[in-house]
Amino acid sequence: MSELESFTAANRFGLGAHPANVGRISPDPRGWLTRQIEQPDSFQLNAPSLPGRPQVAQALATFLIAQRERMNSGPSNLTAAEQVAAVGVPLRALNQIAAEEILVRTRHGLQTDSDFAERLVYFWSNHFTVAATKATTIPWVGLYEREVIRANLTGRFSDLLIAMAQHPGMLLYLDQAQSIGPNSLIGLRRNSGLNENLAREILELHTVGVQNGYSQTDVTELAKALTGWTIASQRTQRWAPSAQPGDFVFIADWHEPGARTVLGQRYPESGEAQGRAILMDLAVHPSTARRVAQQLACHFVADEPPVRAIEQLEAAFLAHQGDLVSVHKALIGLPEAWVGGTTGVAHKFKSPSEFLMSSLRMLGQRTIEPAPLRNAINLVGQPPFRAPSPAGWPDRASHWAAPDAIMKRLEWSQLLADRLGNRERPEDRLAGALGPALSAETLRAIRRAESPSQGLVLALMSPEFQRR
Repeated sequence: MSELESFTAANRFGLGAHPANVGRISPDPRGWLTRQIEQPDSFQLNAPSLPGRPQVAQALATFLIAQRERMNSGPSNLTAAEQVAAVGVPLRALNQIAAEEILVRTRHGLQTDSDFAERLVYFWSNHFTVAATKATTIPWVGLYEREVIRANLTGRFSDLLIAMAQHPGMLLYLDQAQSIGPNSLIGLRRNSGLNENLAREILELHTVGVQNGYSQTDVTELAKALTGWTIASQRTQRWAPSAQPGDFVFIADWHEPGARTVLGQRYPESGEAQGRAILMDLAVHPSTARRVAQQLACHFVADEPPVRAIEQLEAAFLAHQGDLVSVHKALIGLPEAWVGGTTGVAHKFKSPSEFLMSSLRMLGQRTIEPAPLRNAINLVGQPPFRAPSPAGWPDRASHWAAPDAIMKRLEWSQLLADRLGNRERPEDRLAGALGPALSAETLRAIRRAESPSQGLVLALMSPEFQRR
């Protein structure tokens, strides 16, 4: 076994080597990875202080009530600033929930020894993106990741797909919660509209992909099948009186009646079960297997991965009907994913979030305070839970390696080095993070630095450390 395999496991599959974990990995790097993906606990975030669904639903309800009262109040004796504050206070409460989720998530990433499992959480959260880009989703994003992604990564892809489509975070993010069938009982009375956002993204992004033959008719048919899928709230209390705020509910009076045909398959009228049946079939569709394989290979192998790597992952997905443990084991088994274990050359350029996390782990940082974390994210970019679109964050170097983006990394590296640099031996830290992948040229440059602080900047910005 190559010594470099331990460092490849820590840096390409994990979140970056830290002083304590390479020794634990080295006896059996592949076994270290495999043990993580087989254990549900590896994916969990132990954070009892984070709010649950009742607290999140209440915070959102408070905000919506304040917003509605402001809009309906008409002329007011309140000043403009006072009117803004009336909504701003509950909005700050929503932002505080999201900020606490990010802080706990980041600290967990710094501390965990199951960082391959954590990287898979980040990957699948990006695949099934919910972003805090509007007020209604802000408090849900962290809970969505905990209840949908972390809870289902030892199950099947279909488990993820169903959980995603029924979670309040996604139902609000893609406006499914308001979608009512035009010919449903309520649709005929209220002239309510069909919303196709969730159906479109399920087909385009989450399952078969835009290149694989679905039509606008398929989008509309799936959207009709999903009508009635919504969340319990004051608005839905009439139809679901026993449901708790934030629960998923199916309202038959909102559901578009009739059989549906999606990708050539006919689904008879069966209420909630109709949409579920379509999603179950999409979850094991060959085009879904191909798309998932392409994305996994892109993330773990190269921006343009070898066809063979994609085919191996696709075959594992189909053979095991989307069982994620089996797919992730196939990923570990790809020779292409270990390139660097023999050449020392990593193919993947780190995204800003990967760069921040791996830098702090290399320096042995086990925690971070809210203000430094917020400043780092604002400077370097890629804030958690704020992907620019339902497609998630890009996963290719062309998006992250622009000169301005590199300058921001350099600026943050200098700020970090000013605070820590004189306490560190940067050549030792970088050698501990990269092992044999560290080139003699980079090592000489660091040793020639005028100060430990300057050496640390050179280490963080070195070509070897910028890649994984």
